[in-house]
Amino acid sequence: MIQAIFFDIDGTLASFQTHQVPYSTFQTLKALKKQGIKLFIATGRGKDGLDILEGFPFDGYITLNGQYCFTHEKVIYENTIDPLDIQSLLDYLKEKPFPCGFTEEHTKYFNMRNHLVDEIHKITHNDDHPAKDCSEVVHKKIYQCMCFVDEKEEKELLKVMPHCHASRWYPTFCDISPMGGSKQHGIDKFLKYYDIDLSSTMAFGDGGNDIPMLQHVAISVAMNNASDKVKSVVDYVTDDVDHDGIYKACLHYHLLEK
Repeated sequence: MIQAIFFDIDGTLASFQTHQVPYSTFQTLKALKKQGIKLFIATGRGKDGLDILEGFPFDGYITLNGQYCFTHEKVIYENTIDPLDIQSLLDYLKEKPFPCGFTEEHTKYFNMRNHLVDEIHKITHNDDHPAKDCSEVVHKKIYQCMCFVDEKEEKELLKVMPHCHASRWYPTFCDISPMGGSKQHGIDKFLKYYDIDLSSTMAFGDGGNDIPMLQHVAISVAMNNASDKVKSVVDYVTDDVDHDGIYKACLHYHLLEK
């Protein structure tokens, strides 16, 4: 019996076409909650990027790919990047500049912006944060860095940030996060908090950063817009969000009735 479901946002709950969560998806979420199933967000977005959920009362939020996890009442886990790694990143940026977003608890800011950042904002409607002097960021609590580098440079960057790892759901950038935090780790924190067994879990996702989460839960579902790599690790592939994918998967697993 499913007791907890974890949802990615972009491309899963929210449409890349309309940049909104469809009404039909909200109706599905309400029906699941009425059955007593606990619902959770598991996203790369920060706390300031959750307005797209229109205040829907999820039972918990795994944000920044697992670095900041909270309920409406309390923070249950947080994980920040080692200041030494942040300083190494700043030094690297002096030698090889590229747009980099630094995420604090309530906001994000960039060292610089270009067409790549603007392109992502057109997709997410969540990356319009300003560019500013980031030299003091080493003294801040930074949960995640959004680095606009290709996969080759990502590997070079991780060499100077040894306490971090990278995840990628779009080819033009990667999220650099501290070791220890992940969507999978966030799931475990919430299962312990609510005393739910892993065998009673389900997750929906579409991006490469969702793979550890999808491989971890009991039942995994990929949206039809997911890459072949994501689809290859799940139990079921449903339709995309614009064609009632969440609802159809819940019907398939008999969580809802027609």
